[in-house]
Amino acid sequence: MMVIDAGRHSDTASGGEAVARKQLKWSASVLCLALFASAGGPISLAQAESMSGALAKSYAYSPDLNQQRAATRAADETVPRATAGWRPSVTATSTIGAQQTRTVNGGRLTTDANSIPRTNSVAITQTLYNGGRTGNTVRQAESTVLQSRENLRQSEQDVLSAGSTAYMNVLRDTALLQLQNNNVEVLQQQLKQTEDRFQVGEVTRTDVAQSQASLAQGQASAATARFNLQNSIAVYRQVIGEQPRNLEPARPVEALLPRSLESASTSAQKEHPRIQAALHAVDVAALNVTIQEGALLPTIAATGTAAINRDVSGYNNYQNTTYSAVASLSVPLYEGGATYAGVRQAKELLGQARLTADQQREAVRSAVTAAWGAFQTTKLQIQSFQAQVRANEIALEGVREEAKVGQRTTLDVLNAQQTLLNSRVSLVTAQRDQVVASYALLAATGQLSAATLGLRVDNYDPSLHFDQVKNKWIGTRTPDGN
Repeated sequence: MMVIDAGRHSDTASGGEAVARKQLKWSASVLCLALFASAGGPISLAQAESMSGALAKSYAYSPDLNQQRAATRAADETVPRATAGWRPSVTATSTIGAQQTRTVNGGRLTTDANSIPRTNSVAITQTLYNGGRTGNTVRQAESTVLQSRENLRQSEQDVLSAGSTAYMNVLRDTALLQLQNNNVEVLQQQLKQTEDRFQVGEVTRTDVAQSQASLAQGQASAATARFNLQNSIAVYRQVIGEQPRNLEPARPVEALLPRSLESASTSAQKEHPRIQAALHAVDVAALNVTIQEGALLPTIAATGTAAINRDVSGYNNYQNTTYSAVASLSVPLYEGGATYAGVRQAKELLGQARLTADQQREAVRSAVTAAWGAFQTTKLQIQSFQAQVRANEIALEGVREEAKVGQRTTLDVLNAQQTLLNSRVSLVTAQRDQVVASYALLAATGQLSAATLGLRVDNYDPSLHFDQVKNKWIGTRTPDGN
């Protein structure tokens, strides 16, 4: 990242050394500006976007999160559908027709009558007992709602995790592009100095070729960095919902993380939405077994009917009113074995749900261990790369000074410069990885949410919609007016 001083006596070389020192100071500041705030707090940037601001936008506008919210609202409707089994069913029937009666006796027409029969009836049916299927179906629907809410929590974690990654990728790739562009500037200055020294016979054509090759490599690396930044910006636009502008530095959310791997694992087993969703799925499957078994039990229902029969014939108008109340008992004896197969199938599905819950527990435990290790590793990497950068800066300064007195070649200087660039790239990458790993660890414990991060958003409460629809008896409009 520094300009190599090609000679102690030429004016160009002196200018190159000044540029090198300026570039060295600038490059060191880029790392701090690109990823981390100073100890006194965030760096103030005009119209800057912060991590929390970007995540708030992602939380509010993410299509993935909004569609999962819609799925949760749809799941809420399973409860009023299930409770309908406790409510009466009312049916109104109305018929009207035309009837002609003609009687011929001994070749003579004796009767010729036209009539208009009409019937109006209302029937009310109430199930009194159905083997407990209605109650179990209601409880199953409630478990389905809870499962859907956990899926919503998981979707929220996925969106916020993707948002933090996209944010840090743009910061990282911006810093890397700046480093690569700065490196190209330094290599261009180095090539000019080498060509000037070649003109006066201080170096050979080989030195010029080596400088040209290094510049070409630096330009290719800058092009790659530019392409990577474009990709990261596109992903940011997809996840956050708008183009990134003046992104502020971001810090790891270490204050929100558990203090030990054991506490992280314990917290995850209790709070992770994937585990909770799997446990609710077990409840749904267990209740399905009792629902299927309830089909083997009798069903008792009562039906009340009021009917008015009218028959208009000529000038006569006959009316007959009937009221009835009927209780019925239905006992299933044999249905070809379908009901028994349904019970056996439900039991197997229950076993599958339990195994899935066990699988989720182990998957979460493994994810926590991996996330914890990744976060701790990034801390050590940053310390190592910081030491490496400092050492490589000193080494490059030394190689440059030795090259002035002929103890080092141009290739030695170029190699030292490339080594320093590589260590700075590694440091930027490690700093990005630490922030991303902290969010990943928070998600692995099941605690990554807008509320936990303190985002300035209206937190979506799925219970509001549930309370609005759970006791609705009639109406096709949703609470939002659709």
